[in-house]
Amino acid sequence: MKRSLALLIYWLLTSASRPLVPLFLWTRIARGKDDLARIDERRGIARQARPDGRIVWMHGASIGECVSLLPCLEEFIARRFHVLVTSGSIGSASVLGERLPAGSIHQFFPLDIYQYVLRFLDHWQPEIVLFAESEIWPNSFRAIRKRRIPLVVVNGRLSLPSFNRWRKARTAAAGVFKSIDLCLAQTQVDGERFAALGTKHVRVVGNMKFDGTPPPAEPAELSELAGRIGARPAWAAVSTHRGEEEIVADTHLRLRSQLPALLTIIAPRHPLRADAVARMLIGKGLRLARRSRGATLDNDTEIYLVDTLGETGLIYRLCKLAFIGRSLAAKGGQNPIEAAKLNCAILHGPHVGNFREVYAALDAGEGAFVVEDRQALRNAVASLLLDAQALRHTARNAAHIAEEHSGATARVMQAIAPYLAGRQ
Repeated sequence: MKRSLALLIYWLLTSASRPLVPLFLWTRIARGKDDLARIDERRGIARQARPDGRIVWMHGASIGECVSLLPCLEEFIARRFHVLVTSGSIGSASVLGERLPAGSIHQFFPLDIYQYVLRFLDHWQPEIVLFAESEIWPNSFRAIRKRRIPLVVVNGRLSLPSFNRWRKARTAAAGVFKSIDLCLAQTQVDGERFAALGTKHVRVVGNMKFDGTPPPAEPAELSELAGRIGARPAWAAVSTHRGEEEIVADTHLRLRSQLPALLTIIAPRHPLRADAVARMLIGKGLRLARRSRGATLDNDTEIYLVDTLGETGLIYRLCKLAFIGRSLAAKGGQNPIEAAKLNCAILHGPHVGNFREVYAALDAGEGAFVVEDRQALRNAVASLLLDAQALRHTARNAAHIAEEHSGATARVMQAIAPYLAGRQ
């Protein structure tokens, strides 16, 4: 009984917190984490009229999760649905603003306060709701269930720490996870975790991220930067986190003698950290050009700091060797699939628990290599940049593995077809 009270207490506390929401949101605005012009969306207040017709609501936490939904989104639009996409970050809103097709709408995900979610549902009246990966929100799930709308978790994933936290509150977990009508899990392990927590209908369909269209790049910009780089050896460190940029900078410094024309591109996961990263690079005596400042990449540039959002399509087309960050910093890793699909050889640290199966496939197929520390990173970068044949071979392997693992989107659409038919 004690644990069953947890959801009631959560509901009471979140409902009682509504007078404090304006202060909370202003704090987020001051920190650059919310958009003042769209702040009402966080309270479930729509800034657009509901279009006539059938609506699917799809939700992803941030850029990666939302991009993984795009293949499904296109399938729904082809079936003449309107698609409402919600996300929780400024970065995802920016990227989706460029990539969402006609027939789709973006809104910020409302705070997980029951009354806000009901307001949101009353306005949009979706026919089915798809939440991506591990987005588990008790009040949102309760509101969706109250409105009797089918709730499907797609690309379902539960990390071991998250699973263990929910398992310690079994009764509360059952109250949340039983609200899920269907979970379409990435892996057998993920499926078993959802089932153990109370989800009745679970299928393993694979990872939808393998089906995504590679991120775009503006052709003229790509051509100009490729011309500026020319024949210089170049590699990229993408989605880096605190501490990793310094390791990358030291790698560049130690490779100067072997590769005097070396260009290193660094794209921090959070561009708000760019000033601190720039100070560190300058402090090490590296010649730096910042993309956000419009600085020109020339022959003297050693580090090109891409401190802008939505640039991975450009970076992976410029460099055929990419280190994927958050993997030396013990943060669980970042998604390598975009790099693989754009024919990049991949390096990563040992901490990739968030994408364990993806990296395992890439490593086994020699499309990626693990680097345990800064010394290993330096050796791997030197080895691949000095051996063009090995670099091409690794990049081709990565692309082949990404293609082999595609097809999850078709299985998702097949699995949810009965829910769509039943709601017409």
